[in-house]
Amino acid sequence: MIRQALCSMLVATALLASPVTTFAATEIQFWHAFTGRLGELVAEQVNTFNTIQNDYKVVATHKGNYSETLNAGIAAFRASEQPHILMVFEVGTATMMSARGAINPVYKVMTSAGGAFNPDAYIGSVKGYYTTTDGKMLSLPFNSSTPVLWVNRDALKAAGIDPNTDLSTWQKVGAVLDKLKASGHDCPLTTAWQSWIHLENFSAYHNIPFASRDNGFAGLDTSLAFDGPTQVKHIQTMGDWAKQGKFIYAGRRNEGGANFRGGECALFTESSAGYAGIKAEAKFDFGVRPLPYWDGVSGAPQNTIIGGASLWVMSGHEAREYEAVAAYLNFLSSTNIQAKWHQDTGYLPITAAAGAKTRADGFYDKNPGTDIAVVQMTAKSPTPNSKGLRLGSFDQIRGIIDEELEAVWAGDKNAQAALSSAVERGNRLLRRFEQANR
Repeated sequence: MIRQALCSMLVATALLASPVTTFAATEIQFWHAFTGRLGELVAEQVNTFNTIQNDYKVVATHKGNYSETLNAGIAAFRASEQPHILMVFEVGTATMMSARGAINPVYKVMTSAGGAFNPDAYIGSVKGYYTTTDGKMLSLPFNSSTPVLWVNRDALKAAGIDPNTDLSTWQKVGAVLDKLKASGHDCPLTTAWQSWIHLENFSAYHNIPFASRDNGFAGLDTSLAFDGPTQVKHIQTMGDWAKQGKFIYAGRRNEGGANFRGGECALFTESSAGYAGIKAEAKFDFGVRPLPYWDGVSGAPQNTIIGGASLWVMSGHEAREYEAVAAYLNFLSSTNIQAKWHQDTGYLPITAAAGAKTRADGFYDKNPGTDIAVVQMTAKSPTPNSKGLRLGSFDQIRGIIDEELEAVWAGDKNAQAALSSAVERGNRLLRRFEQANR
């Protein structure tokens, strides 16, 4: 039934070309950054699309991690060998927007293909990250997630802690870490993506600026501002926990995921999309909770912001190839495909219809906590501090932040010194980016 419905959808949208069967299928290239279970699910999507129609063929290629995929796309464009669709993580948004002549905006691709395209069908908190100030969609949200707190319920039980204990605030998390450490637990807390979770999302969730000028949405003349007292308090607390053996740092990306999935760590701040791997690998009873916040901070909790990636359409291809691109993007946005992707991965549904279908399917009832990411993103209207981040050279700025945070975890710097240094160093990159894109 799903395959029949998808086939009907593709025909009805008029995104598919004339049903002449004498032509070979138009082939398009899709470069992405997924391996493991997520890579398998991308391959499944591509195979389904290629199977239910004969006019177009998508060829998906893994190009490394997020940074490597972005760099591969840039290099390919310079050599006039660019793919049709390039997966770019959210921190590359400003870079892609400033890449003159490199992209074909999604709203233009979809409109030119002649099919119905309604940007209002997409969830506002997701769509806003990838649209212009007047609402024109530049890239298609694909894998959008937000950070949550994963819990090894068996580890809490073993330490004499009620596995349903309240972990809504960092104060309460700190008390649980004390008990875990006292019981002899070797890894009370670990994290993935430390800058994204503990500074970028932390700032949005506490409704304080990460950068000026609406976190860069209002212009390139933005400056970093994540060395304020609330951010300093949080990072210093985590540094103290690291010194006490209550926070174990595993790496800049998602190295901590293996520690948690293997049962080594009790608490884990990670993307909601960790669900796919945790469900597949964990041999223990696990749960998911909202990202903690500091009680006493005015406006907290606000809303978290997305991570993940969107799909950018590259310029320089033929009109029929863009028809194929439009057909594939429309397929990815369809309710059945989006609901399945959300349920399989833990990524947010990018359309309201996919979220409604998931709830109607009873998925949230059968898998408690899997709706937390959606609620956390949509319960409050975003503020200028919590809409997202749009900063030039952000991948490099994250590298600076990672370096400075590592100095805190190692006890070589206090939080104030480290964050102020990261702000100063990052601002130099922002000024160079601004100068180059005037």
